Amino acid sequence: MTPVPTGQAGNPAPSAVVVGGGLAGITTALQLADAGVAVTLLEGRPRLGGLAFSFRRGELTVDNGQHVYLRCCTAYRWFLDRIDGARLAPLQDRLDVPVLDVAHPRGPRLGRLRRDPLPVPFHLARSLATYPHLSLAERASVGRAALALKKLDPADPALDGIDFATWLGRHGQSARSIEALWDLVGIPTLNAPAPDASMGLAAMVFKTGLLTDPGAADIGWAHVPLGHLHDTLAGKVLDGLGVRTLLRTKAERISRTDDGRWSVEVPGETLDADAVVLAVPQTETHGLLPEGALDDVDRLLDIGTAPILDLHVVYDRKVLKRPFFTALGSPVQWVFDRTEASGLTGGGQYLAVSQSAAQDEIDRPVAALRERYLPELERLLPAARGAGVRDFFVTRERTATFDPAPGVGRLRPGTRTRAPGLYLAGAWTATGWPATMEGAVRSGFSAAGAVLSAFGRRHDHPLQEAA
Repeated sequence: MTPVPTGQAGNPAPSAVVVGGGLAGITTALQLADAGVAVTLLEGRPRLGGLAFSFRRGELTVDNGQHVYLRCCTAYRWFLDRIDGARLAPLQDRLDVPVLDVAHPRGPRLGRLRRDPLPVPFHLARSLATYPHLSLAERASVGRAALALKKLDPADPALDGIDFATWLGRHGQSARSIEALWDLVGIPTLNAPAPDASMGLAAMVFKTGLLTDPGAADIGWAHVPLGHLHDTLAGKVLDGLGVRTLLRTKAERISRTDDGRWSVEVPGETLDADAVVLAVPQTETHGLLPEGALDDVDRLLDIGTAPILDLHVVYDRKVLKRPFFTALGSPVQWVFDRTEASGLTGGGQYLAVSQSAAQDEIDRPVAALRERYLPELERLLPAARGAGVRDFFVTRERTATFDPAPGVGRLRPGTRTRAPGLYLAGAWTATGWPATMEGAVRSGFSAAGAVLSAFGRRHDHPLQEAA
């Protein structure tokens, strides 16, 4: 039996139930348990990690999708440190993104987006000046737009009301500039192309990632399966803190008790707590919120979702020398080498093709996707021509992220509800970030901080010094 934490003078510690074991819920539970709160964490799936998880397929350990983070993702970096996983998901020493255009009239051309060890904005000046996928005039225009973007306040509500493409058009960006640069970054980070993305969120991504600190956009990714980080290591830390983690357990009903506390009904048990944090998707949150907890609770249902499709290809030989690249002139977006992380042996290579904003293809049959994408990979990777394909399979996340459409900002609720002791967390809440691992962890910080404040406990925000 897990010992119950105690407060000052041996009094029982305040208690909390966190509903949802994704990154938001895990972060909330970690922060509360670190502060001495007795925490029960509920997760309906058989493992922790939410939508950033792994599964077994034969000899492979497969991530459901390719997840990356940036050096500016200080909250997720805190999370990795807290679970002793930072060394397993290292950052690049310096931003370097190979960009391959296979549709150029004079044949395939490789460009690079990389930074120099110079202050902003000079850190990207050389890369932009030599970027072969834009004309000289387009490169100059991109520079002017970037300087205009740097002056924006991403929190300005007016920016949330327009789409990114409209703003880019007003600042002289050609269709080619949007395709070869702005969408190259925006689609994987926002999960939407420029015409469908809130300008407020786009400004946040580009200003924070490219126009603040020179190293902010350096890319990191897990060199082990995500499940090892978000389930195994995170679960170990939670256990060490005395958190009671109940997997395969969904909250069925939440209500106030006569003494002003909270009751959470799960199959076969009722949990009583001083506070409850709902760290589940917006539709599930809508179904659990008691009446009156939010003004216009139905606005949660107006927060749409956007899909991500991942294609997994196992070749019988090495076909890609780089750890990753991104493509132009092809339906292929980003390609990552997952051979070592997956545990593949026998001399082959396993590539993961990550396709964001995949509304048009998320429901296409595997056979149709194979017929479409294997020839595209051969166009991009000459070494794949004639290589044997050991396996081809697909993972689909139809509700991978919230839809970052214009106007979404006014729909995203904050952490606190109108019901004392009931709080919200999740990447879809009002973090200021798009639906990323960073946003999820930040929402956990906010939820834990609100709970501890209500308990009258001191709480130093983990990013206080960085802020």
